[in-house]
Amino acid sequence: MKTRILFVDDEEMMLQGLKRMLRPLQDNWEMAFAVSGSEALDLMAKQPFDVVVSDMRMSGMDGAALLNLIKTEYPQVVRIILSGQSDRKTALNSVKSAHQYLAKPCVPDILKNTINRAVALRDLLNNDKIQGLIARMDSLPSAPSLYVKVVELLEQSECSIKDIGETIAKDLGMTAKVLQLVNSSFYGIPRHISHAEEAVSLLGLDTVKALILSIGIFSKYEHNNSFPFKIETLLNHSIKTGAIAKKLAVLENFPKYMTDEAFISGVLHDIGKLVLAANMPEKYKEVLDMAKCRNIPDNEVERQIFGTTHSEVGAYLLGLWGMPDVIVETVAFHHSPMDSVVDGFVPLSIVHMANGLEHCGSQPDLSAANIPKINYSYFNKIGLNDRIAEWLKMAATINNKGENNE
Repeated sequence: MKTRILFVDDEEMMLQGLKRMLRPLQDNWEMAFAVSGSEALDLMAKQPFDVVVSDMRMSGMDGAALLNLIKTEYPQVVRIILSGQSDRKTALNSVKSAHQYLAKPCVPDILKNTINRAVALRDLLNNDKIQGLIARMDSLPSAPSLYVKVVELLEQSECSIKDIGETIAKDLGMTAKVLQLVNSSFYGIPRHISHAEEAVSLLGLDTVKALILSIGIFSKYEHNNSFPFKIETLLNHSIKTGAIAKKLAVLENFPKYMTDEAFISGVLHDIGKLVLAANMPEKYKEVLDMAKCRNIPDNEVERQIFGTTHSEVGAYLLGLWGMPDVIVETVAFHHSPMDSVVDGFVPLSIVHMANGLEHCGSQPDLSAANIPKINYSYFNKIGLNDRIAEWLKMAATINNKGENNE
């Protein structure tokens, strides 16, 4: 079935240019064009669309307002904003309504790849209800202490961008959101940014202040009895997994870009748990209780109850937010690396091992042959079983010292 895409721009010449540029794709895409937000909503009421690509600056209803209405009425639709560099401050208003941001003028291949990649994610998560829940999310709950600290830092007369970046780096939701924004083509940075501290520095203090204090890009997790686990426990595991992944990558002489990919994938590998717990706390508590009672992995029970796993949910969200394929792939298969089509010793290998090593902590009776959650057949396949003892020794130093990311 063809992908159904709606393009919205109040400049007729821009729409005509899009039609000419995209004509070669008409065998794969079913395209419609609207000259205003209201016309776009009328079209959506009459027929379904998979993707909406809207200009930011439009008379009447602007792109941010349009996509915000679509988020509410048609949450499963992928929402992409197009904006010129001169509109950067205005475009910040779309951060909570758009999944991805593209700069104008947009290169045809970038637009095509962005749309095709977002639509392909539906094959990863075959659950319409959960797809809708994820697509509606504009932020993830943050640990209260970290959220309050970031706000306090920003409200100081002489706040430090370094301190803000370091605080954001300790939180999954805040890290994912700043990386989503800074790595969008809208900012035009020629390389992928994998560290929250660098992302905050590149965005700049004024932008970060606007995002957090005015627009409310982050949301504070409120302590209540319904949330199924302590968010701080998940954060601690995630940050430590990222630290172990980074150490492993350095130990195995990965190039810097792959080390960075392993690190951020390790930090974000369990972000799907946060998504499921925030949206369906009672159901997720059922998952945790059943897993504990039956002594089976959480992801097996997730599959039974939700028809998907936190790995797939996390990968879907990160893919929707435009994260690189290698990070999406690593998050999707961090429990089941044999299911991935990626061969060889890659960030997925590192994160699968780092997750297992962090879960086992510093158990004194642990050997290289009995680490829980590790797929030994996978490491035998890529010829690295003989390295596991060295990795275990290295991870023990992190678990004993309680290191975090560096």
